[in-house]
Amino acid sequence: MIAPAQADGADLRERGVDGPAGHALQADSLYRFFRVGEEETLALRGVSLHVAAGEMVAVAGPSGSGKSTLLSLLAGLDEPDGGTVYVHRQRLSHQSEPVRARLRARMIGVLFQSGNLLPHLSVTSNIELAQRLADSGRHGIPDLLAGLNLTARAAAYPGELSGGETARAGLAVALANNPAVLLADEPTGELDAHTETQVLDLLRARTRHGVAVLVASHSRAVAAAADRVITLTDGQVTR
Repeated sequence: MIAPAQADGADLRERGVDGPAGHALQADSLYRFFRVGEEETLALRGVSLHVAAGEMVAVAGPSGSGKSTLLSLLAGLDEPDGGTVYVHRQRLSHQSEPVRARLRARMIGVLFQSGNLLPHLSVTSNIELAQRLADSGRHGIPDLLAGLNLTARAAAYPGELSGGETARAGLAVALANNPAVLLADEPTGELDAHTETQVLDLLRARTRHGVAVLVASHSRAVAAAADRVITLTDGQVTR
């Protein structure tokens, strides 16, 4: 297994984390509507969930079930039409965008299937940009790259990376500020089985350092790696 960059318990406690028994992420009765012309779609219908520090939870469900919409709300990238999201007891939803952005930069890492990397920046520069946006200063980049087996690719651009390297570089950007909560949207959807296993090992390793990990995915391998599986159907939790 590739060793991750460290995010020890003391670091998490400084951010107000209760420890493994606490709810790092909590969503209460989330609703989200979308209107196109005269048509209204209810994408989420009262979804509630929680993820403890040190736990990995998978969100499963068919395409169109609301998984990506849910992750956008949990990350504070979108606002619910009803319900509330909390990150370590701090309300994330129904705040101004600058407040949500500060909380997200300080406490939440987001890993997308694609889109974590800017193509005109090297791997190192992508990480530095994430740290500058969070106003956290440049720190720990060599250790982060080494933990993800990317030291030799530090100066490479996204177009020069293999599929596995791209996945790990995207994870490096998501982990740039040692987030207490890591949200991943189909992070292994375009990977072969070997690389998917590597990425899942890295996500599991984060939980051992107290990080709460939530992964939305169709993959059976993701479900098998998780501590719990939440299934969405038509915007509702069905299991």
